[in-house]
Amino acid sequence: MADPKGFLNHGREVAKSRPVDVRLKDWNEVYVPGSLLPIISKQASRCMDCGIPFCHNGCPLGNLIPEWNDYAYREDWAAASERLHATNNFPEFTGRLCPAPCEAACVLGINQPPVTIKNVEVSIIDKAWDTGDVAPQIPERLSGKTVAVIGSGPAGLAAAQQLTRAGHTVAVYERADRIGGLLRYGIPEFKMEKRHINRRIEQMRAEGTRFRTGIEIGRDLKATDLKKRYDAVVIAAGATTARDLPVPGRELKGIYQAMEYLPLANKVQEGDYVTAPISAEGKHVVVIGGGDTGADCVGTAHRQGAASVTQLEIMPRPGDERNAGQPWPTFPMLYKVTSAHEEGGERVYSVSTTHFEGDEDGNVQWLHLTEVEFIDGKLTPKPGTERKIPAQLVTLAMGFTGTDRENGLVDQFGLELDERGNIARDADFQTNVPGVFVAGDAGRGQSLIVWAIAEGRSAARGTDRFLTGTSDLPAPIRPTDRALMV
Repeated sequence: MADPKGFLNHGREVAKSRPVDVRLKDWNEVYVPGSLLPIISKQASRCMDCGIPFCHNGCPLGNLIPEWNDYAYREDWAAASERLHATNNFPEFTGRLCPAPCEAACVLGINQPPVTIKNVEVSIIDKAWDTGDVAPQIPERLSGKTVAVIGSGPAGLAAAQQLTRAGHTVAVYERADRIGGLLRYGIPEFKMEKRHINRRIEQMRAEGTRFRTGIEIGRDLKATDLKKRYDAVVIAAGATTARDLPVPGRELKGIYQAMEYLPLANKVQEGDYVTAPISAEGKHVVVIGGGDTGADCVGTAHRQGAASVTQLEIMPRPGDERNAGQPWPTFPMLYKVTSAHEEGGERVYSVSTTHFEGDEDGNVQWLHLTEVEFIDGKLTPKPGTERKIPAQLVTLAMGFTGTDRENGLVDQFGLELDERGNIARDADFQTNVPGVFVAGDAGRGQSLIVWAIAEGRSAARGTDRFLTGTSDLPAPIRPTDRALMV
């Protein structure tokens, strides 16, 4: 145990954010660089090294949290990095983007603020990169087997890295022009600078993984042809079919899916555009959807100079503390203030959009809404609460309904779907087509980055066993495993 009295002597401290008026002038990460290292040893000492560490159960990766907390407390960064990488291929991604279900399951969190597990994690990996403790792990021998991975998000990259290290020749196919999936074009730069992706890609190249960008399986290359080229295929194409809002006026100009809007801002940071083709500058912006993607739209609109930003959510406002129906160690639905919300804007709960109103040129100008309430378990409009708000740019961030069916990938492979419209798989993450596996949101449905990486690692084990008859690769989860929620 790091410090038997650490949790008694030290309170919870988190990473410091740059002032709002400063960070809105750029797209860099919101946190003050280097602000964690002076405090992280004390924060790691708050870990109680529990006899039954429920943080392991909260994290689908099974991260060895008490172990690397102990090493961080002792400032043994090399050992901490080794323990961190034992279960997680990309801790710099999860340390920045994961909502930290491990912290919700922290035993200290029963009656105190939990350990800052996420901050400790990102401190360890950033230090590891600075000291050169992250190096390519080149396989000692090649198996002679080939694997194609479809999709380069966290699930696809995790599967590819595991299979490459097992000695297989792996090629990752990505339909976008750059590797990274939603990490590249869904997550704004201010949440994770893309240099973190770039150096991981270089590590994977050095290990032997090959990357093919600008190729969409199903359109540019038939799935059947891909299967003929490779001994196995791992589908990690995500759940990219966005939920739409079929109300009057949806056809007006200025209404976009979040994933039509966010990637363009990222492309500006990549140098593809001087200004984004879809910009919030000078406009009244409405974001429909109260989740993380909606918050990403809010922060992006602020940086583009929006006149106002309003975020709408159909569900009631969550509470500030756990309620009785979400006991520890489950992941509670709490009112969350992200860095984007700190920067301004209005959040409106328990409202539903009824229709849009435009000008004579077909541009959206107003959004009409009504308040809603639960009656007999159903959300029902409240009479007399109708109103309209200015809306010159609307982004729809209401989640995703499944993997893309329009590109032909599912039908060309002949894949079966489950009752939720996800690609069905067995206990080894294999689909109904022998040699074709699925990992991440394509098989699980829309989920968290830690689940994506865990799925990629587990699907890699199933693939490795299919190719060789056995596997030493870890499989942290089963396809049927779910988060600790009520």
